[in-house]
Amino acid sequence: MSKIALVCSLFLVSISCNVAIAQKSQLQIARNSVGKLQVAISSNEDVQKQLTLLGEGIKAAEAAQGDKKTKKWPETWAVKAYLCSYVSILETNEGNADKYYNLAIQALDSAKRLDKFQANHQLIAASDFNINIRKQKKGNAAYANGDFSMAFELLREVSDYLPKDTSLAINTALSAQSIQAFDQALVYFKRAKENGIKNPVVFQNMANIYSSKFEHESAIKTLEDGIKVNPYHVFLTNDYINLLLDNEKYTDALRVIESTLKVETNNKLLHFLFGYLQQHRANYSSAELAYSKALTLDENYFDALYQLGLVYINSANESLKSTSAERAPKFASYINRAEIALLQAHEVNQNDKATVQLLIEIYTRKHRLDKVQEFKAELAEF
Repeated sequence: MSKIALVCSLFLVSISCNVAIAQKSQLQIARNSVGKLQVAISSNEDVQKQLTLLGEGIKAAEAAQGDKKTKKWPETWAVKAYLCSYVSILETNEGNADKYYNLAIQALDSAKRLDKFQANHQLIAASDFNINIRKQKKGNAAYANGDFSMAFELLREVSDYLPKDTSLAINTALSAQSIQAFDQALVYFKRAKENGIKNPVVFQNMANIYSSKFEHESAIKTLEDGIKVNPYHVFLTNDYINLLLDNEKYTDALRVIESTLKVETNNKLLHFLFGYLQQHRANYSSAELAYSKALTLDENYFDALYQLGLVYINSANESLKSTSAERAPKFASYINRAEIALLQAHEVNQNDKATVQLLIEIYTRKHRLDKVQEFKAELAEF
């Protein structure tokens, strides 16, 4: 009986050794798959050949992870994480890609937990990179499908992993902006800005967010930074001028407009804004010239026509303060010009009440009661 027991014992030891060797062999197969994959990539092998190699390696890695000994080895999980993460990038079937993406995340977590001496840091780093590439693709897809919350959660993680990638930072910020997470949007817009982005949209969006938070000085400073790297950019400059006007920084706005007009000579909006600021300072002759210039660029420019009409009315009122003999002719001349400008403005936009009210005022002064009644009737229809 003792001999039989001894034989049985030796047989069991032999079985155990063979299993351990087999599991080590499986890990070696998985390990070799990594090397073969690198060769296939270098040789520009087709995707299907690469997927076949990856499948063999994953199968071997899963066999190794099923053994009570090799499952404790960080290399087992690091190899599996790398192979699965690579499949998640190559696989065109989204369901399969997600399956291997999730397997890669689980394997990578085990690898990091077990790899106390960082012996597998290269495989772990490569797996991390592949997982983030897949995560970025999922985030972009979520954004395209209107799932901005999911897009932000995914892209934020990738941007934090690759903080120097400015395009990624912008996409993350736009996702945050879409869910009104404005503080988070600023974090990622700033990241793009600090890494040298010049895209005007970044500066415009940042300025808009600051303005919505009533941080007007930060908004102004942001647009100034944007203009430094995009000199005379039309939309940035317009936003900057409008922001200065909104915050009653009229002197600064006028300085910017004058400087820009030296380059953007055919910008009707800039001519209009220059006229508006001159009108604000009661420099009516300068305002008239600026509005007239804007109208040479666009004869149906409603805002310029309306403000030009106001300039003539104000000039007419100023002429009444004179005691010279030219007082009456000047008044009549300005009122006539105001009438022409406002009639044209009314033709361009017949639904503007303010224009109709000014025309009623003009025709009242001219004692044209028929016109007064005509425009009052129009006003009643609004």
